[in-house]
Amino acid sequence: MKNFSFSVFKRSLVLFSLIFIFGCGNQSGSEDLLSGDVVKNPNTAGGKTTGNMPVLEFEKDFHDFGRVIQGEKVSYAFKFTNSGKSDLIISKVSTSCGCTVPEFPKTPIKPGETKKIDVKFDSENRRGFQNKTITIISNTQPNSQVLRIKAEIMLPEEVR
Repeated sequence: MKNFSFSVFKRSLVLFSLIFIFGCGNQSGSEDLLSGDVVKNPNTAGGKTTGNMPVLEFEKDFHDFGRVIQGEKVSYAFKFTNSGKSDLIISKVSTSCGCTVPEFPKTPIKPGETKKIDVKFDSENRRGFQNKTITIISNTQPNSQVLRIKAEIMLPEEVR
């Protein structure tokens, strides 16, 4: 009986030691989990609006290309202004379709500065009414904004 209780004590001591060793692991690796290219948004930290944030203001958030002949490539420049009080950083622009390709400024946009996001739409292999979205991720509040384009794709023989 004495041997059994010593064995339980020994196992408990080993288990406790292992939990302690692995539970107190080195935390220096956790700093590497944060990426330097993450857009910093002070509103996400404390939930309070500072008033010093950038503001992404578009002249238009929708463009209708009208009738487009299938195979034609069309483009539109969505103009915007940073009407906030700090630098605007656009971290990502994504589209709802590979047929729509955006080009956007990769450098900070100063307060009061006006820039554009060029959107190119390729109507190859498309037909009928097309509605596409362009989503902008930035350091504004809210941090995403959606632009839209529309076109009616027609076959060349339908245009005559």
